[in-house]
Formats: sequence, C-alpha cells, structure tokens
Amino acid sequence: MVRSVDTESVIGRGTLYVVATPIGNLSDITLRALDVLKTVDVIAAEDTRVTVRLLDRHGIAGKLVAVHEHNERRAAGRIIGMLAEGKSVAVVSDAGTPGIADPGAQVVAAARDAGYAVVPVPGPNAAAALLSVSGFGTSRFLFCGFLPSRAAERRRALAELAAQTATLVFYEAPHRVIECVTDICAAMGGDRDIVFGRELTKMHETVHRCRLDAAVAWLQTDENHQRGEFVLAVQGAPEMQQPDEADADATLGILLDELPLKQAVALAVRLTGGSRNVLYQRALALKEKSPDKGSAPA
Repeated sequence: MVRSVDTESVIGRGTLYVVATPIGNLSDITLRALDVLKTVDVIAAEDTRVTVRLLDRHGIAGKLVAVHEHNERRAAGRIIGMLAEGKSVAVVSDAGTPGIADPGAQVVAAARDAGYAVVPVPGPNAAAALLSVSGFGTSRFLFCGFLPSRAAERRRALAELAAQTATLVFYEAPHRVIECVTDICAAMGGDRDIVFGRELTKMHETVHRCRLDAAVAWLQTDENHQRGEFVLAVQGAPEMQQPDEADADATLGILLDELPLKQAVALAVRLTGGSRNVLYQRALALKEKSPDKGSAPA
C-alpha cells in the first residue's frame, strides 16, 4: 500500500516552526500542528507545564525547553544553537499564536537574522475568534493588544485611537477590565458598540455586545462578568463623509461673508461634517477668487 506524503507536513532540519495552540478548548488544534509537535526535535514553550497538558491530551511526548518573556532573549541564542546543529524546533505560547501579545517574536527575529527558515503553522487566535462573532464589518481592524496599565498612559493611547475608523481589538486582564472600558467610553463616546469576549472557547465562554455607555453597567451586574481573560472589540469611528464641493463652497461663501476664515471653516466643519483640512483649502481658494471675502482678521 502506497502512503501519500503531505509535503507541507515534512519537517525540515534546522527549521523553526511557529505553532498556534488552543486558546482554551484543547480540541482546537490543527492536524498539521499535531504532526509538527510530534515530529520536531524540540518544543520551545512559554510555560512547559501548560504545554505538557496539551501534549498529554494528544499523546505526544516531546522535549521541552522554556521560552518566556523573562528569558526570551537568552533562550533565542540557545535555540539558534539547536538550529545550527540541524535540529527542528517548534515555538508555542500558552494559548494562541506566538508573537501576538505573547513571547516568540524575538526567537523568530533571531532565527531569521541567522538565515534559518521560519515556518508558520496557523491556528487559534483570540482576536480573530471574537471578530468572527462580533457582527462588525471587519474588512479593516486594528489589533491594539494590551493597553498600558497606568491610567494616564492608557488614556493617552486611547485618545490617539479615538478617530480610527477600523474596528479596534484589545486584550485585557480581569482586574483592569472595568477601568479600561470606562476609559474607552470616555475617549470614544458612548454611542459606539463594544463586544466582550470572555473566556473564549472555554466552559464559561461569554460573548456580549452592547453600547459603550452600557458596558460598565453590564460588567457590574454580575461578578462573573469580570472574571477570566478578555478580548474587546470596539466599533470604529464613523467614516467622515466629504460634502459635495458645490455645497461646501456655497456654505463657505456665506460664512466667509460674515466671519474670519478660521471661524468660517470651523463652523463649516460642524455644518457639513467635512474634513477641516479639506474645507480650509476650499476656503483659501474661494478667498483667492474673491479677495473681498473673509476680510475680517483670520
């Protein structure tokens, strides 16, 4: 009997594999990931105790080394040494995809810089899981990871994100989720929607969508709503619609007859919803055509 060989699952010598693992449910792992974990010489794990549970579930006995946020730079050198010996190495995090809000990026960078092949073995990702059930248009989204833990830094980061029209995705720890959502609402207003993903793929999985101005109240209605690991998806800012040029010029023309240029533009932005920069340039063009318009100080 001839057995066909999937060339994509053949393990290469001196190759680093970046393997996504379940974010909760241990059944959420690809057949290819299992093949790789069975076959590689070494598995570099964020927490070997967590990875052992996954391997035991699937009957895999592998040689494990620890690679976590506190030793990753040093461990990367050790892994390069293994690759130099012709060994194959799989890097895994405790849950999800290594390098995405988890250790792994430094090991990957070191392997690439040293000229070794780095192969992705895709699979579970908490951000993608929540986006798939959010109901938001997700042709554009921005993964923001964990916000700063200090309130002032977090609020500055959110202020910079407030005008983003893409869906925003955050990770958050349970002990900070209320203050985080409070700051998101303050920065972005209460009329956008937020989707909570709590304990995704686990026994107590919760997915809840509501307006931002109702989000903190939902968290506080039940202590269980504040437990577990969180993924948050926040609706992006509405796209700014540019007014028709003729309508914009007509509005600006009337305002420039009565107001200084800056005030006329500011009011035109409020009336039309257009971009300040665009309307400012239109106002300058109108003034050049009719120098008497906007004669009051700008």
